[in-house]
Amino acid sequence: MNEISIQNFLKKNKTEFQIIDIRELYEYENGNIDAIHIPMDEILKSTEKIDNSKQVIIYCQTGRRAAAVIYMLKKQYGLQNIFNLKGGYSAYLETISNKI
Repeated sequence: MNEISIQNFLKKNKTEFQIIDIRELYEYENGNIDAIHIPMDEILKSTEKIDNSKQVIIYCQTGRRAAAVIYMLKKQYGLQNIFNLKGGYSAYLETISNKI
């Protein structure tokens, strides 16, 4: 599976890719990584929102739900431009707090 580490993610120019948060609304509202919100249970029906011209980084809280979603998007729709944010939002918060 294609994954991107938090360190590599933070080095990238955010305009180079699309970020999709697949967590539940309450999780998204508690904080996100400047992402589009498409809940896990809607994303397979919302593929028109996925930008095929960029790399797409999909994340959840820990990376497990995102891995399942990426597997299904690749299997059902043949999408190859999608990446899992390794460790998800939890790893992002941990990395950010360590830098402060």
